Amino acid sequence: MITLYGIPNCDTMKKARSWLDAHHIEYVFHDYKKQGVDKKELNRWVAELGWETLLNQRGTTWRKLDENLKSNINQTAALKLMLDNPSIIKRPVLDTQKKLVAGFFDLIRGSLTALFLENILVSLVRKSSNQFFLCIQHRSFNN
Repeated sequence: MITLYGIPNCDTMKKARSWLDAHHIEYVFHDYKKQGVDKKELNRWVAELGWETLLNQRGTTWRKLDENLKSNINQTAALKLMLDNPSIIKRPVLDTQKKLVAGFFDLIRGSLTALFLENILVSLVRKSSNQFFLCIQHRSFNN
């Protein structure tokens, strides 16, 4: 099952959820604000994507931080900051169990489009002599 991590009222999250819904892609939503982020999970994300990718340095949470903290940020400080304040994690984080993606516009659209196309079986079916019909069949993402 695909898991989408984020904050429900975030505009980027709303766009991501709309995109998933429009493409009939099933997912489970994990709310950072209510459920927090598991340390083991966050460490896995950092190992796969890098803390620089996950740490949202464009949002208001980052802008409100002490300048000294921002200028001396490293992996250890970033992990602590993301665990203490999940709002600073780039949104959305999407885990397909095959691929982990952070951010929406370029990354998720490209990755999910590829994932969506991987799960579509396209075949030509011959109906009669020279007539062919394109048959598209959707496979479940859980397979």
